[in-house]
Amino acid sequence: MKLIARLTAATAILATTTLSAETTPNPNVEEAKGIVKEFATTLQGELQAAIKEGGPTNAIAVCQDRAPAIAADLSERSGWQVGRTSLKTRNTAGNAPDAWEQEVLADFDARRVAGEDVQPMAYAAVVETADGETFRFMKAIPTGEVCLACHGSDITPEVAAAIDERYPDDKARGYSLGDVRGAFSLSKPL
Repeated sequence: MKLIARLTAATAILATTTLSAETTPNPNVEEAKGIVKEFATTLQGELQAAIKEGGPTNAIAVCQDRAPAIAADLSERSGWQVGRTSLKTRNTAGNAPDAWEQEVLADFDARRVAGEDVQPMAYAAVVETADGETFRFMKAIPTGEVCLACHGSDITPEVAAAIDERYPDDKARGYSLGDVRGAFSLSKPL
């Protein structure tokens, strides 16, 4: 009886420890979320300015030129590898998902289909790589109203021509409001 009581008490202590460890914010997750917020805010501001100045065709140049520059700047300043990816890429050479990203994106899509809100959707894991352990983080990018001008099913011929000119292998069309457009993807060695 005493042994059972001790085991029960030990199990309760372990359960409490596990619970409190799970509720403690992970500093890597918090840092990654901050980087994603800065990336998204900067990119969104530049896209809105480009659209206001010259319509959706101006936004294509921002996505092609500025988004990688913003990611590179954040990578350099933060020590993280920062980028964007999707299961349906527009820039296949620069944004194609690796196997881990493909799994996470597929999971994001399944979660959306099951009714989960895309806006807060994120995933983090420690992954073993050839160089050692790497912390990886992905934050889903929901398809918003403004995204549909270039990523929706009803793209104007002018926008379609501009996309085709810049991205001959484009697969990033046919999205609907609320779909998982892709994800911000971050990693750093531990």
